[in-house]
Amino acid sequence: MKINKVLLAVLCGLALSGCQSVKTTKGGAVGAERSQNMSMLVSSAEVEAQANQTYQQILADAQARGILNRDAKQTARIRAIANRLIPQTKVFRDDIQNWKWEVNLMTSKELNAWCAAGGKIMFYTGIIDTLKLTDDEIAAIMGHEMAHALREHSRERASDAATQNLLFQTTSILTGGKYDNAIGLAQEGTKYFWTLPNSREHEAEADRIGVELAARAGYKPEAAVNVWRKMQQATGSQPPEFTSTHPSAESRIADLTAQIAKVQPLYEAAIAQNKSKPAPQKATTKSKKKAK
Repeated sequence: MKINKVLLAVLCGLALSGCQSVKTTKGGAVGAERSQNMSMLVSSAEVEAQANQTYQQILADAQARGILNRDAKQTARIRAIANRLIPQTKVFRDDIQNWKWEVNLMTSKELNAWCAAGGKIMFYTGIIDTLKLTDDEIAAIMGHEMAHALREHSRERASDAATQNLLFQTTSILTGGKYDNAIGLAQEGTKYFWTLPNSREHEAEADRIGVELAARAGYKPEAAVNVWRKMQQATGSQPPEFTSTHPSAESRIADLTAQIAKVQPLYEAAIAQNKSKPAPQKATTKSKKKAK
């Protein structure tokens, strides 16, 4: 079948123009106000539905293997931390009441934790046990992962990928494949000059929002710096920052240290508020006299 190159060009142009600049969150004290380019081909609802489907599959697999929420004490611990963090998310999004949060724990040696679109949180016992995390440090990690979901970073990456793929594929078709080598070089350049820097920006945003969520919930903001120092010791050497989707530990620590000064008053206010609350009354029982 003969390809109508003009039609392809028009479709490509329409797809590219279908990107819209949005702000998924309010800035908060840390000023997370970067505008994001989202493709109209990738909706929040679709990303959330796909994330939930994948999450349920992971839960079912972990349940079948007997590694889901096996440590009842640790499961209760991370859920209690989440219950303090989740109310703070309303500072960044007005629609947060529509999210259906879930928090689960997987028994695994992986140093990992994540939060999928829509508020589906998974922690791994490996990161808690290996790094010997305090509650404050768990809150820092959990806040970071929640921030990825709040900012819809997965949708943003999918939008970038869809737009880039369409552009390169259409260019190849329109040129009859004559410049595929050049297109390949352009794709590689896009990786280092666009995709990876954007991914590192996502990580920096998650660090900043995460440390604010933790501070507002009454967790020590400096714990986020402690986490990355522990992570450095646990993982050792790492690839150069420009080849990685994550900023170097040194970069993260420097940026987090700057953010701590912004959120320290929020932490102090949260602690003061907790102290002003009346302590729960303990049940009293009459002591029985010992028989002589």
